This record gives sequence, structure tokens and C-alpha cells, in this order.
Amino acid sequence: MQLVNVEEVKNWLNDAGEFIKTSLNNTLEIKEKSNRTDLVTNIDEETQQLLINKIQEVYPNDKILGEETGYNTIDSMSGRVWIIDPIDGTMNFVMEQENFCIMLGIFEDGIGKLGFIYDVMAGELYWGGKELGVFRNDEKLQQPESSKLNEGLLGFNAYMFGENIHGSKEVANASMGIRVSGCAGLEMIALLKGNHIGYISNLAPWDYAPGMALIEVFGFHATTLTGGALSFDEREYFVAAQPETHKEIVEMFKKTGNF
Repeated sequence: MQLVNVEEVKNWLNDAGEFIKTSLNNTLEIKEKSNRTDLVTNIDEETQQLLINKIQEVYPNDKILGEETGYNTIDSMSGRVWIIDPIDGTMNFVMEQENFCIMLGIFEDGIGKLGFIYDVMAGELYWGGKELGVFRNDEKLQQPESSKLNEGLLGFNAYMFGENIHGSKEVANASMGIRVSGCAGLEMIALLKGNHIGYISNLAPWDYAPGMALIEVFGFHATTLTGGALSFDEREYFVAAQPETHKEIVEMFKKTGNF
């Protein structure tokens, strides 16, 4: 299997970021997916296609799983799979024109090898893998210190908290507090920086896979709410946290959740 050229991928993401920033000056074509708050724009679709074209040109035998139409299902995670979220946080992109990310994960036989999260407007690319470490642009990050649930902040899905899905409020109240960004990529970055000790949400594979490949370098666990393996197949409830915190959270959900 041909080795992935990390510097080349970083250049692709930079090109995609420049395309998005240029596109902010144009009129967006906004469509609803499942409801009025689940949006997709022409820029999401065009950014995904830009990245797909680059991947297929250099790695024609690899599989691709992406958020937008035509690539949002896959037969299996065998072999090498590129997982793309062209604009993670589309609502933020449309309404705020910031607080969104391009996300790209590279998995081999279901194991995360490389992850990339590009905070486009901040100009910060978080990238790396288990054999490289984790970087913010050219700066190598240090593993965050471990904390217990009652010592740190949790990134949280607003709907899960508001509707108390599976007892989410009890978990949230056991922490120092919750934060809601509306962007899985930014939540993963908060874990990498040590700003948050956990993240709880309802995510599709392209939302969690790129960040998962990075946070696992620092020993974070990423599972379903009950500690099961993620399917990479559909949207599912998700928890990522430092090991001790992850154990606390999973045990709480097992007690409070209606599974």
C-alpha cells in the first residue's frame, strides 16, 4: 500500500481552506437536509469534491467516506479509507462565517492512522497520528494532564443536554460545566489542548473519525455512551474523554440511560 504523504495532504487542506475563504464573498446556495437546522451549502459539496479529486488522483485504489451525497455510505472499513467532513459546523459557517473546520481522517482496516482538523478562519491545522504525535501547525502538542469528571469542562451536544437524553444532565452536572460550540472539530481541538476533558454528542462517522485519530494519540477513549465500539456506519451517540473520566461517564450513562 502506497504511503500517505502527510505534507501533501496538509497542502490539500490549505487549498480547500483558501477555496472556502474565497467563497465567503459569493452568494451561498443553502439547502436543508433532514430539517431547517441541518444545512448543506454548495461550498460543502464543492469542497468535498475538491478533496476527493486530489485523493483519487494520487491514491486511486483507496476508499472514501464523506458527508455529502454519493459518498456517505461505505461497504466496510477494510483497507485504507479517507473520511471527509468538508465543512464541520455548517450552521456556524452560514450564520457566523467562523467556528467551522475541515476534517479529514485516514483509517486502515478500521484503525485511525492520521487525522487532520483545520480551523479555517483561525488558520490553525491540528494534525498527526500515533507514529508522529499531534501538532498545531508546526508546534508539537503535549499530552493534556488527566482530570476527574468533577475537575473539568465537557463539550456537549445542546439537544442532548436540553432534552436530557439518556440522563445527560446528570453527567453534565457532575462536571465543572458544559460548553457548546456546534462544531465537532472545535470540540476535538478543545480535548487536544486540554481545555476540555470530555465531549458528548450525537455524531456521524465524518464528525468523529478525524478527531478520533488524533485524540487517541493522547490516550483518550472514544466510544458509544455505554462504552461500545463505534460503527462508522451511521449517526450514533458518542463520548470521548480521558480514560478515568471516560469510565466515570460511561458508568453514569449505564445507570441513567434508557438503552
